[in-house]
Amino acid sequence: MKHLRWLRWGSVLFCLIFLLFAVTGCGGNDEKNKKQRETPQTTTHQWPGDDSTITLYQHETGEIVELTLREYLYGVVAGEMDVNWPVEALAAQAIMARTFTLEKMEDGGVEARGTDASTDIEEFQAYNAEKINENVKQAVDQTENLVATYQGELIKAWFFADGGGRTAASAAEGLSYDKEETPYVHSVEDPGLSLPDNPNGSWETYFSMAEVCDAIEKVTGTRRDHFSEVTIAQQGESGRVTQYQFDDLKVGAAALRLALGGEVMKSNLVESIAIQEDRLMVKGKGYGHGVGMSQWGARAMAENGKTAEEIVTYFFKDIEIEKVQT
Repeated sequence: MKHLRWLRWGSVLFCLIFLLFAVTGCGGNDEKNKKQRETPQTTTHQWPGDDSTITLYQHETGEIVELTLREYLYGVVAGEMDVNWPVEALAAQAIMARTFTLEKMEDGGVEARGTDASTDIEEFQAYNAEKINENVKQAVDQTENLVATYQGELIKAWFFADGGGRTAASAAEGLSYDKEETPYVHSVEDPGLSLPDNPNGSWETYFSMAEVCDAIEKVTGTRRDHFSEVTIAQQGESGRVTQYQFDDLKVGAAALRLALGGEVMKSNLVESIAIQEDRLMVKGKGYGHGVGMSQWGARAMAENGKTAEEIVTYFFKDIEIEKVQT
């Protein structure tokens, strides 16, 4: 009889466990549920959707081709971010790329080419169709027609590689941009530096005096053949240099960085700068202008379980993720 009682209690216990799993699900479903997205609000604007056709100038061949916005975004995401990074990071990049493209198209596209977009990074965004993989396609497709808006208008969807621990406090600080107000830009902690393979924690570079003189002439229009001293004349809230002083000449930091080469002068989050033995020495951290979304930061957040929407709304203040009408 004792044996039968144990069997009866065992059956009851089994049923209770079964019901518990039926209601709550297992751990794998918890992760799946965490990734479920709220249905985004549909915008009242009539921007082109992912299946709309756009024109693209291919600067490698000089040709103009037609393709869908979706196909174009595949190439942009593949060109702008490591295609082997987490899908949610790539998806955040897709939202940025889509918003960037539609905002530029709304402003006239690439007028010099007579097209909606261009593969020339100096004119538009990076583009690399050869690197497209399933991760990229999934990232674009799962964010289909999603854009970032502020008070119903597309934001300036700025992004960059790495913020060196903190993003820029304004577009003026990072980009010397003052054409319009961008109140959705703010300074936040950039978690990208926590990644062990991030190479942007500290860097040091040198420029010849000739390179410095040429760059300063390009920025200011003033020609000098030599500079004896350089100091940091002004910094923004996040610590980025906004103005350097070479002898008696003040030079805008954002423009100088580009004139010297953004891949070498990685950022204006500069820790020390000096003229040594007729060369300019710069030590700093981070990579890029620092305004908006950090790509390394997006990867870190994705690896910590954040969705693309959560990533984008972290880096931009008071914005909405909306769905384009189709």
